[in-house]
Amino acid sequence: MENSVENLPFEEALAALQETVGKLEAGELTLEESLALFEQGQQLASRCTMLLDGANLRVEQLTADGEIMDVS
Repeated sequence: MENSVENLPFEEALAALQETVGKLEAGELTLEESLALFEQGQQLASRCTMLLDGANLRVEQLTADGEIMDVS
């Protein structure tokens, strides 16, 4: 799933993360299943964080005219 997580848009990654958390919270999985889902959840959380950080940076770079400043 790692490669597919890298390409997920934010909304899909967040939905998948919420589903993963729900399954873990239900407590009906084996230890191995729980560990696999936890790892998947970590990847999804990282993807969401990366996308949010990128969006935040773009917002911070906006000028008063709504154009993105070149910070390079």
